[in-house]
Amino acid sequence: MNRNRKRKKLSRWRLTLAFTLIIFIVFLLTSVIVAAILFVGNYFGILSISELSNSLLSLIYLALFSILIGTLLTAILSRIPLKPFNAIITATDTLASGDFSVRLNLKGTPEIQRFTTSFNHMAEELESSEMLRTDFVNNFSHEFKSPIVSIRGFAKMLKYNDLTKEEYNEYLDIIISESERLSKLATNVLNLSKVENQTFLSSPKEYNLTEQIRLAVAMMAQKWSSKKVSFDFDCDEIFFYGNEELMNQVWINLIDNAIKFSPANDDINMSLKCQGNTILFTIHDNGPGMGEEVQKHIFDKFYQGNSSHTSQGNGLGLTIAYKIVKLHSGSIQVSSSQTSGTTFEIELSNKNP
Repeated sequence: MNRNRKRKKLSRWRLTLAFTLIIFIVFLLTSVIVAAILFVGNYFGILSISELSNSLLSLIYLALFSILIGTLLTAILSRIPLKPFNAIITATDTLASGDFSVRLNLKGTPEIQRFTTSFNHMAEELESSEMLRTDFVNNFSHEFKSPIVSIRGFAKMLKYNDLTKEEYNEYLDIIISESERLSKLATNVLNLSKVENQTFLSSPKEYNLTEQIRLAVAMMAQKWSSKKVSFDFDCDEIFFYGNEELMNQVWINLIDNAIKFSPANDDINMSLKCQGNTILFTIHDNGPGMGEEVQKHIFDKFYQGNSSHTSQGNGLGLTIAYKIVKLHSGSIQVSSSQTSGTTFEIELSNKNP
């Protein structure tokens, strides 16, 4: 705190000193120019310094002449300190108009350079946010439009009278499936909006985290039993202080992903351990894995790294899980390769405030 105060005071003194120096230079140059004109005029006999000093009117003219020169010098020299401010105003107006590509490249005092760095950082963040917003709107529109178009198309086909019973049931199943997909997408968007708008953890309490994960596995029994996938859960009995409802979404999303990408008749390995003040959860599947580029964006909205599975999800589950874990001051990481499958690792604090 003391260092910050000292820096602020030093910054004020630097700016004050800079403007004082400019004023001093203006006065000095004015004096030098007026003295030079008087000296040259006296030398060539055009002006007489002794006569000027004895005439009040001459002194008035001299004062007005000095003011004129001082004003001209001020107008010229003031452009130097005002130049960065004019550049800042122009850049700010450009930024306000929606052009986030604008950048400043100002030179001067350390304060101006720090402002340049801060402004450019702000512009980069706004540009990144605008790109994410545009991508979100485009992907969101696409994800909503696809099932709606599919439902509309198959609903029209149901009006034909020459359909067999098998075709009729198949089209109904597709409509039901797409409706469920649409409903899940709407739910995920609402959940994501809810999590993103939260700045602090609401309704935290202590509960049995191990039992919660067991129940999440049991809830998805139909999915993993149909693929004949089994779970190997190595766990301790751990109690955790957090939002039970939100954390349940994390386990469901991670378990659902593991089931989705696991080969049939395979095992999914999970671990829940307490290491000091840290709770460590890992889940590993032997699926096709992900490349480095996919891993970089796996927590982005609507991102789907494996195009062959786009019909199975909408790219929001992991984003929601990431936001919820961050809201609990935890971390979530992914490690994957195309030969060893995928592992998600979550670290949570075991401290009860």
